[in-house]
Amino acid sequence: MDLIVNSLYSNKEVFLRELVSNASDALDKLRFLSVTDTSILEANSNLEIRIKADPDAGTLTIMDSGVGMTREELIETLGTIAHSGTAKFLKALKENQEGNNENNLIGQFGVGFYSAFLVADKVTVSTKSAKSDKQYVWEGEADTSSYTITEETDSDKLIPRGTSITLHLKDAHRFEFSDPAKIEELVKNYSQFISFPIYTWQEKTRSKKVDLESDGEDEVTAHDKPSSVEKYWDWELTNDTKPIWMRSPKEVTKEEYHGFYKRTFKEYMDPQAYTHFNAEGEIEFTSLLFIPPMAPLNTEEMWHSRKGDVRLHVKRVFISDQFNGELFPRYLSFMKGIVDSNDLPLNVSREILQQSRVVKMMRHRLVRKTFEMIEKIAKDEDTQAYPKFWDVFGRNLKLGCTEDPTNHKRIAPLLRFFSSKSEDTLTSLDDYVERMKENQKQIYFLAAESIRSAKNAPFVEELLNRDLEVLYLVDPIDEVALSSLGQYKDKKFVDISKEDLDLGGEDKTKDEEVDKEYQNLCDWLSKCLGEKVAKVEISKRRTSSPCVLVSAKFGWSANMEKIMKAQSFGDDSKAFSQLLRRRTLEINPHHSIIKGLNSMFHDETSSAEAKKLADLLFETANLSSGFTPDNPAEFGRRIYEMMGLALGAKQKAASTETSSLLEDPAVSEGKSSPVSSS
Repeated sequence: MDLIVNSLYSNKEVFLRELVSNASDALDKLRFLSVTDTSILEANSNLEIRIKADPDAGTLTIMDSGVGMTREELIETLGTIAHSGTAKFLKALKENQEGNNENNLIGQFGVGFYSAFLVADKVTVSTKSAKSDKQYVWEGEADTSSYTITEETDSDKLIPRGTSITLHLKDAHRFEFSDPAKIEELVKNYSQFISFPIYTWQEKTRSKKVDLESDGEDEVTAHDKPSSVEKYWDWELTNDTKPIWMRSPKEVTKEEYHGFYKRTFKEYMDPQAYTHFNAEGEIEFTSLLFIPPMAPLNTEEMWHSRKGDVRLHVKRVFISDQFNGELFPRYLSFMKGIVDSNDLPLNVSREILQQSRVVKMMRHRLVRKTFEMIEKIAKDEDTQAYPKFWDVFGRNLKLGCTEDPTNHKRIAPLLRFFSSKSEDTLTSLDDYVERMKENQKQIYFLAAESIRSAKNAPFVEELLNRDLEVLYLVDPIDEVALSSLGQYKDKKFVDISKEDLDLGGEDKTKDEEVDKEYQNLCDWLSKCLGEKVAKVEISKRRTSSPCVLVSAKFGWSANMEKIMKAQSFGDDSKAFSQLLRRRTLEINPHHSIIKGLNSMFHDETSSAEAKKLADLLFETANLSSGFTPDNPAEFGRRIYEMMGLALGAKQKAASTETSSLLEDPAVSEGKSSPVSSS
């Protein structure tokens, strides 16, 4: 008893779920037996459960009109912990081959009854079996190892058939669980879909006319009498909501699905989509899934399953709504719905889903059905349907690229990006592939902070000149998502901001001549820049910029470097710094600045001016390529110095021009003639 009270159950509220489930099993057994023997229903034909909370007495009573128990059954089931009467009943059915796979019996472990001692220090069970004419009372206490069974002799306490369980609540739980409103809430949460009616004892109000004494002159009519509010107690049906998922999808209307979604998940907007299906095979379950219309307001909740989003039922009894990836992966945590199974692997407390092959199969089917819903939205005739979904849950699918490799083929067609040929509207990878050039074998992309930044980057110039489409990845997770995918329809994703970009069509003979002419400049620049670059080489990109700074093939792009530097727990170690410096400076030999620097290099290899220009060239390329300057202040100082030199040269030229004009005789005469004429 100690083990059950303190170890098996983590939530004390489940005691009512367990006791109501036992009552439901008793009613199901009676219904099954009545098929062959209708006389057992003569005492009471109503199959129902009633729950009465008494705040004054500090008790809670659960009554059912089920099959009841004999004295021997009381000893066998309640007198023995972990002996399941339901399990024994099912075994007998199987042996007699009279049962079928559609039974609705809930009990499995024979410990549900003892959950009553989570909140009660004493439990009294009064029961009368349909097979006996005697009624017995079982009584046990939490801190003892014994119990008593006596025959009920009080005529006022006799019942036609069934079981009545009275919990004498502990002082710590007396106020909470003797509250009728709390009991109603628990029934609606855990047992509202039980197939038998559940009534709870509730306080109600009604209007009552007040009698007034007549003075003999004016007769007081019923209409003139004032009314007052009268309080009274009565039974109220608590589980009037029917399990919509147990009905055939053909019989349920769209309005009914939407109404169920709003009531169950406390939403005020209709879902974007829903699916209702029955899974058959090694595991059988019914599910009703919804895609919500909007994301949670709390960003943290966007990436983690929240309480109440996916409700797990076993034979219509609510088990749990708190999961950690058992039913849906993290990137699909926005899903809402109901999952109901008859043979789900639960632990003894029926609170925790056990990890097993069956659970993995269930998860696989739920994920597959979710993707089918999303694909249906993407193909919807309403062209605004999928953009609406994408605005809300697009990042979730991108996260799926990194977390769920097994579903890459399902996720990739659903992704959307901006591109050089679709700057205003999102485009799919399928559309990109359709627009590809005949001999194009790669999908080009560039990660940047904005579309404007991407389309003005020096990396895209040559591709745009060749009419090659470039995907603009402006969301921080985009680059990681495409890198995780690797390829789409046998077309590899290529980051155009990295080295070894091969667009084809180059004149190799001409390139070799240029390489030979500028090789010494490359070596000199590499020596001047030192550890700032991994190497300097001639660029194959035909750009309007004198040079670009590209990342190593397996290094971080400029965009990724910014993202990683912004992480709270970023790595500032030496290895991290070395990784960041794996960049290549590609110079454009056709640009006037590079040509001029090459000439200066030949004439003044060791001049300080040449080295300053080399540093300024690198830092400008570093900035224009999207990287952050290591020393912004130093970079600014060099720009100011260059501006000063330019202004100084301009002033010197203007001064020289003025002096030349003054020394010109014709100019001198022109100035003196007006004086002489005067």
